[in-house]
Amino acid sequence: MSHSTTRAPQTARERNKVLGAVVVGTTIEWYDFFIYAFMANLVFAQLFFQPAGEGMMQILSLITIGISFLFRPLGAFLAGHFGDKVGRRPMLVLTLLLMGVATTLVGALPTFDQAGWIAPILLITLRILQGISAGGEWGGAVLMAVEHAPVHRRGLYGSFVQAGVPLGMLLATGVLAGIRAAFPGDAFLEVGWRIPFFVSILLVVVGYVVRRSVDESPVFEEIKQTAQQESAPIVQVFKKYGLVVVLCAFVFMANNATGYMTTGGYVQGLASRPTDGTPPGLGFDPVGVQLATFAGSLSWLVFTFAAGALSDRFGRKRTFVLGWIVLAIGIVPLFVLVEQGVWGVALGTIILGAGLGLTYGGQATWYAESFPASVRFSGVSIAYAIGAIIGGAFAPTIAQALLQSTGTTWAIVFYLLATVVLSLIATLLLKERKGVPLDIESEHSGAWENYSADVSAPVEVSAKR
Repeated sequence: MSHSTTRAPQTARERNKVLGAVVVGTTIEWYDFFIYAFMANLVFAQLFFQPAGEGMMQILSLITIGISFLFRPLGAFLAGHFGDKVGRRPMLVLTLLLMGVATTLVGALPTFDQAGWIAPILLITLRILQGISAGGEWGGAVLMAVEHAPVHRRGLYGSFVQAGVPLGMLLATGVLAGIRAAFPGDAFLEVGWRIPFFVSILLVVVGYVVRRSVDESPVFEEIKQTAQQESAPIVQVFKKYGLVVVLCAFVFMANNATGYMTTGGYVQGLASRPTDGTPPGLGFDPVGVQLATFAGSLSWLVFTFAAGALSDRFGRKRTFVLGWIVLAIGIVPLFVLVEQGVWGVALGTIILGAGLGLTYGGQATWYAESFPASVRFSGVSIAYAIGAIIGGAFAPTIAQALLQSTGTTWAIVFYLLATVVLSLIATLLLKERKGVPLDIESEHSGAWENYSADVSAPVEVSAKR
């Protein structure tokens, strides 16, 4: 006898409410994350790490971006464990609040000149809290969107989660462009850099209200009603689906590494720092550079939604393969274009955005379809966190080190292309799961039998949710 109570929301209004809550909250989370990354490229070296000397202060500033990634698995473990046991929605609210508080406090920090070494220590501590929040937030947002979706539109619904990244970047670059225009030169270094962090608290209030208003995932409600929560979901993920976790992580690697050339602020910093700066940059107009990367974010956003729709029609794997080809095409001329001026930054990031969107839009749904209901939150969160570590965690730091050691941006290009090759291999190995039933009942049916033992074989698709 079936105990399933899983169903999609019955009205367009209910579905739209879920998607709205996912998009708003995820956009705010990534705004917070990117504002920090932008500032690490632009001013944190001077404000917090200047005593380290000209050769090291920028490297140390960029390392603080990567440090947060090392704590994403902790956030993924905690949110995954409790998300599979107490629900998806509570974790979404908690991670949003943690990110917002940490981000706001960054804006209130004293600088090294004001507080000495306690200043960078506090900065790193808050960045760690951001990493814990980011590690837990994504998985919950994915499941709220995909588990509410009609089976034939899961890719599109999942792309709304992914849209939070380019939307967060649009918001961050837009706010930063406005602040840099209002606080030019030394005024930005003295006061202006703090304002985008204080903006976060207003955004978090909006996100909190929106996320509290939505219903729990129907799949989790079914798990709770049938009392089939795993007592230790993390253990079960690695025991039964360890290979799937690894492949999913590598599928994300190249997108994350390449994406952090823009979302991590590396291109913006390189283009807008003065030619006699520390380290030197290209000296382009800072406001123009921010607006140029704003255009790149729009491209990323458009192709993210396109990828979600394409994955519903042609499958997750085929869409990703196309995306890796487009991303490689965007990587090769990126820095050549950036060196041409603000227009080159715009063109380079627009082309790159197309490849980033195509390799990101379908990721949420493919991840959700790769793990059974009882351990799904843990599986998608941990795979995402590991992919972020091997991909984007230290990508800006590696890029800067390669540039300083070789004197050419082509070293960065070859590094990024190598990550694309690894992600393409993982894409070809990971099983296509388009349309697999997501409810708890299907976990004990043939849809999931021997899945971890044969990750690349085709799967028989059911019309069930």
